[in-house]
Amino acid sequence: MKKTIYLSSLLLFISFCAVSQGNYDASKIPDNLKQDAVAVVRSEEQFYEYKSISSGMVKYKTVITILSKAGDNYAEFAESYDRFSNIYNIKASLYDATGKKIKDYKSSDLKDQSLISSYSILEDSRIKSLTFSSNSYPYTIEYSYTQDFNGILTLPSWRSLKGYHISTEKSTYIFQKNNSLNVRFLTSKDLKTDSTSTNNKTTYTWIANNVPATTREPLSSGLEDITSWVKIAPNQFEFDSSKGDLSTWNSMGAWISKLNENGDELPATTKSMIQNLIKDATTDEEKMQILYRYLQQNTRYVSVQLGIGGFKPILAEKVAQVNYGDCKALSNYMKALLKEAGIKSNLVVIGNGKPELNSAYASIGQANHMILVVPSAKDSIFLECTSQNYPMGYIGYDNADRNVLMITENGGKLIRTPKYRSIDNYQVRKTNIQLSEDGIATIAVKSTYGSAQYEDNLSNLFLEPAEVRKIALQNLGFADAELQHIKFEQTDKKIPVINEEISYKTKQLLSKGADKFFLIINQINRKENIPEKVTNRKTDFAIPFDYSDDDEIIYTLPKGLAVEFLPKDVRISSEFGEYSASFSMTGNTITYKRNQVMNSKKFPAARYNEYVDFYKKIYQADKLKAVLTKI
Repeated sequence: MKKTIYLSSLLLFISFCAVSQGNYDASKIPDNLKQDAVAVVRSEEQFYEYKSISSGMVKYKTVITILSKAGDNYAEFAESYDRFSNIYNIKASLYDATGKKIKDYKSSDLKDQSLISSYSILEDSRIKSLTFSSNSYPYTIEYSYTQDFNGILTLPSWRSLKGYHISTEKSTYIFQKNNSLNVRFLTSKDLKTDSTSTNNKTTYTWIANNVPATTREPLSSGLEDITSWVKIAPNQFEFDSSKGDLSTWNSMGAWISKLNENGDELPATTKSMIQNLIKDATTDEEKMQILYRYLQQNTRYVSVQLGIGGFKPILAEKVAQVNYGDCKALSNYMKALLKEAGIKSNLVVIGNGKPELNSAYASIGQANHMILVVPSAKDSIFLECTSQNYPMGYIGYDNADRNVLMITENGGKLIRTPKYRSIDNYQVRKTNIQLSEDGIATIAVKSTYGSAQYEDNLSNLFLEPAEVRKIALQNLGFADAELQHIKFEQTDKKIPVINEEISYKTKQLLSKGADKFFLIINQINRKENIPEKVTNRKTDFAIPFDYSDDDEIIYTLPKGLAVEFLPKDVRISSEFGEYSASFSMTGNTITYKRNQVMNSKKFPAARYNEYVDFYKKIYQADKLKAVLTKI
């Protein structure tokens, strides 16, 4: 019986691969697949056999035609492996534009190297890679391989498009499992799933044909809304001698909790040090501030990806000795510090910069990061333990406003991280501009950035002064700008706020026509271009985060110059945001006030041109001019 099952699976894959055999002549690619494409997947065939909770095998083959130099990034074979998997039976070939084979690559052409990243010191992943090259376009690459797994935490996913600017002629994913194994599927809307059962095995098939390329669109929320895709997650699993259940977020949290069992014990010397640090603190918040600052000043982030170490933190006792760790280790160490101070906290699994955890579908692949939370019925405090600079409680906009998994003694519990609103992500700017009789403008600007806008400016605190000046001059927009002073500082390390001061001179503020002078009043925070409209846009869009900008500019005019015309006040309202600008004059001063508030919610593709129209109105309002005349 086992032999029969093996032969049937083998025959299935042989017939499955036969689809791609034949002519790779690039001229036979349909015109609609060439439009907006730098490469075309002629054929992609993935067969995965899920054998047990700890073992599986994938057979993969693809044929890709590279249409132009811009598509060379797709002319590469690169697959990672580790001590729980191996890659073999690698075959690769190169074809010319007519489909004639130019070269078969040998195993000696492959690179096999460590996958250790720049921020990692312990990692057992390796990569086998091959870069195809051709001096003429189009050309076609073909490669195939087999990979075995002896530890299963995730199962291969599939989607009909590999990325932007690459179309698909045909792509097929066949997933076969023993009927004793339980898995869960998450698929795109209207994706057809074919399934058959025989010899105690069930086979699922997904196919995509003739999928045109999609261009990368501004503010896109991604391809997932417009492509066909499937994700598969195991229920029970075994990996690196650890068994668990991933069928729910609660059971996944229970497994992670067990991995961390007794992992938050500290050495006696560290406990004594903690007690000494917090001896004068009178509140839990004071204790947390002291210990979080201690963590930032005495540890550094490194990645550790060794087997189960990719999920199990280094013991807090070890971190206390070596003063480094990955996100899991540092979060767990902070947990241990707080525990010694009598403060309860919980580890949190999160998808940093990824879509939020799907409440109806638990899987390891949705998360890539760990933080910490001190839970409270009213205001829980989240801690990003890998940052040496964030204030306590600020976790960054990539971690904000999303479902995350809190690890408790009773398993995992989905909770939500804080949302940074527009009033949190603020920029407040006060500018004084002194105009002299000879046309020189002396400009002094004081800005304050909060939360997400603090985060965007944080790097300025650590750049060399020469680099800060260089960037500032590039951003001023005046070729003759004479930079006199610039300073960034975070005066209160407890809050996510940065202050900036900059002063400079320029002669390019006024333009002259006949006996008049023209002054664009918004000289500091101005929209300099309008996004292009997109015909037949496909992807939904969103502004990265809510924010608000408040600007005030006060102009002092020299003797002999008067205002002949000031623009009228402007107010623009939309679901995308709000904008207002006001203009007033008292004596020899012009006061300009501008406020813009933007919303980061997701909008459908069909509304993008409406967003462009809104943006155009702001652009036009930012260009309004005053007319000055000599007296």
